[in-house]
Amino acid sequence: MKETLARNIVRYRKERGLTQEELAARLGLSFQAVSKWENAQSLPELSLLPQLSATLQVGIDKLLGYLSYDKAVTVYEEEYKTPDYIWGLEPNSACYQVLQLMPPTRRLKLLDIGCGEGKDAVFFARNGYDVTAFDITDAGISKTKRLAEKTGVHVNVFKADIMDFRLDSGFDVLYSSGVLHYIKPDFRDEIFDNYKRFTNENGLHVFNVFVHKPFIAPPPEKETNAHKWHSGELIGHYRDWFLHESSEVVFDCNSSGVPHQHAMTKLIARKVSA
Repeated sequence: MKETLARNIVRYRKERGLTQEELAARLGLSFQAVSKWENAQSLPELSLLPQLSATLQVGIDKLLGYLSYDKAVTVYEEEYKTPDYIWGLEPNSACYQVLQLMPPTRRLKLLDIGCGEGKDAVFFARNGYDVTAFDITDAGISKTKRLAEKTGVHVNVFKADIMDFRLDSGFDVLYSSGVLHYIKPDFRDEIFDNYKRFTNENGLHVFNVFVHKPFIAPPPEKETNAHKWHSGELIGHYRDWFLHESSEVVFDCNSSGVPHQHAMTKLIARKVSA
């Protein structure tokens, strides 16, 4: 819990635009005390938690790392409540590239970051990977569990926010499709450093992310928690990895029943020894 609290204090302090000194002044403490919290060297006293929570404008439960939201974080919480699978059941084409580049000839641990309704996570499990997956939507998690049960495979799926979740054990494959735009710019370096550090040697990252283009209109879904990525930004996190692919496409989409377009960067990178 100490590491989670430390990370969240940093996150919400930055979101409020406060320095360590300014936060300390509001709490009547030295900035060294705040620094120790943020480096997980000590914990705030329990009596300080209400004041800290109020100053950072976040609930104590969320500050401590427990998921608690006053409103849906994404529009897909409601979208996924339909009986149909809105993205269908066919796996993303990148799933087949994972099979080609790193077939499960031995036990391989795979993490699906933001699994949605679970079609890709279940595909990987059907093909022999040891699959862990998370999503922010309760409806998506329920659908993933139902699809896995119907298919006769196991997926270790749980609820987590991509902004809060960090790895603490190794995986062979990290996979994510259409989710990375929920990571705020100030946290991308830290989150990708964590993903890379806990990827096993020779492991793969297979990611795609929506990128901003001035000639493409914003999507019809009003995602208040989405943040812009730009061409070349994702590859910048992988200068020290071997790149199998880094490409960009513009494609048509009909989500929400409104025809529109997206630009997307796709990256496949491998962790190799120096």
